[in-house]
Amino acid sequence: MELQQMRYVVAVAETNSFTRAAERCLVVQSALSHQIARLEGELGARLFERTSRRVRLTPAGEAFLPAARQCLDAAERAAAEVAAAVGEVRGRLAVGLIPTVAAVDVPAALREFRRQYPHVRISLRVGASEDLVEQVKQGAVDVAFLGLPTTARPQGVAARELARDRLVAVVAPDHPLADEPVVDLRRLSAEVFVDLPAGTAGRVQSDLAFSAAGLGRDVAFEVTTADFIARLVGQGLCVAMLPAAYAPQLAGVVTIEVSDAPARVEYVIWSGSSRTPAATAFLDVLDIAAQDGLPA
Repeated sequence: MELQQMRYVVAVAETNSFTRAAERCLVVQSALSHQIARLEGELGARLFERTSRRVRLTPAGEAFLPAARQCLDAAERAAAEVAAAVGEVRGRLAVGLIPTVAAVDVPAALREFRRQYPHVRISLRVGASEDLVEQVKQGAVDVAFLGLPTTARPQGVAARELARDRLVAVVAPDHPLADEPVVDLRRLSAEVFVDLPAGTAGRVQSDLAFSAAGLGRDVAFEVTTADFIARLVGQGLCVAMLPAAYAPQLAGVVTIEVSDAPARVEYVIWSGSSRTPAATAFLDVLDIAAQDGLPA
């Protein structure tokens, strides 16, 4: 069993096509198919069901895929560790972030990181805070930027608090509240809202605030990206509550201070037990010593 064979299997699984997998791996399709057939012969099981219309994993292939990815990740990590031992940072850096991160200028940080370490491949994943915590635990993401209610803290990972912020109301320019300097939750509770999906950390902070005030609200729209929240608000369909430090980035809407607004805390997190040279280098760019955020 060879690493190249595993790469071919992963490529076919991710593209659902032998042709596209061969293009990705820069190899002719016949060679890729031959290597996968050899691997199947060695394993004694078919990894893919092939028809004229589609390619999909067999149960054996589903079982094989996670281990193949782990082997490839381990090989890549080993190569990165060797490079680090001779003074080079290589490999990959997977960065996760919530849509409303504001405490760090992530593109600027990545620009500086790329300037210093041009041989590192970078991937960005946007998601909910709780999902990013799990991805850091699993090793799928190296460093992530979160926003959590003040009552929560990342568990099972190393973390550094970056900033605290309060939410503001976001309304359309022609909304009746647009000229108000300050509103409160009771006044906002009469409005139709757009918010993040129920159960996510970004949603919970608002839900808890209204609940603690003994108020309900109508969340008629649920979306996963802050820019689309702003687009719905701009059309006059609803109002929203977003972090004060992030809201100025949005166009076509008006922000209003909320007197009894909930607060949130932004964190950067990383694995406390298994950190790649690239992750350590990125934390250095952020001026964070990796050991500083380790759980007590």
